[in-house]
Amino acid sequence: MSGKLYGSQAGLPFSSALRVYEPLEAFPEDQRQQLVASGTRSGSRAAVENAELLASLGRVTRKGGDPFPTGSTDLVRITRVPSGDRNDPDAGRLLYCPSQLVIRAGLAANALMEGIHGPLADLLIPVDQRDRHQARIDRINASHDAKRVHTRASTWGIPFSWFSLFQESDRKDVVESGGRILTVRVWASLTDALDRARFAVANLALAAPDLDMLDDLTQLTEWLELFHVQSMVELDYGAVADKVYPDESPMDVRLGIECLAEGDMTGAAAAYRRLASRWIPIRQLARAS
Repeated sequence: MSGKLYGSQAGLPFSSALRVYEPLEAFPEDQRQQLVASGTRSGSRAAVENAELLASLGRVTRKGGDPFPTGSTDLVRITRVPSGDRNDPDAGRLLYCPSQLVIRAGLAANALMEGIHGPLADLLIPVDQRDRHQARIDRINASHDAKRVHTRASTWGIPFSWFSLFQESDRKDVVESGGRILTVRVWASLTDALDRARFAVANLALAAPDLDMLDDLTQLTEWLELFHVQSMVELDYGAVADKVYPDESPMDVRLGIECLAEGDMTGAAAAYRRLASRWIPIRQLARAS
């Protein structure tokens, strides 16, 4: 059953991810050998996804109720940038995206605790568990460059700001099994993604400075600027792809921003309605009993 877990994901929340893959030289020297070894051990992409999902479910049911990852094993995703040499499909440069589960779990817990205080906070994540996990984070910060968190995650839908990094002509990988779409992965170079994000920020700052999406895009741009210029950005739809693909959200976001910049409120409203009709039903599933 464990080998088929990623392929089924029945009853689990829709989870999507935005990831940055960097060349090996972007990482501290003492981390490079570990990345290569971890990537080799991880196996296929499906095996990595299955192992991460299995580990997540295992933490939920762990004796003692501690939900945090220990960092004893950290999965690494690898992608190969095509070289353009049709005679050698294995040619190209390898890029790495470490899962960084310890750091990401700490950030998620902090975000949760910001809105919850007192006994409820202690019930959800007891203080001793938070303290132990903070010690793990401190050890990682002391040994590696932990400023660049390579993965952003979202449940029950994809933030509209993420779509601004991609265009319909970008490379796509559609992963299918048993008549279902398991995920769609869209790829863009870091330079293209940054150019698109900056274009969106510049236009929204002039046309719609009060829009929440402007803050999201500004933070997204600052995040992307942390990474190596030869990196790749991946939007991994996850299981929600089976509900929305083929998806024109990147085009709708771009057209909406262009319409706002040109003062075409009718066109901007039409783009938003298309986005809303596609994604609001997905977000409503989070509230379904």
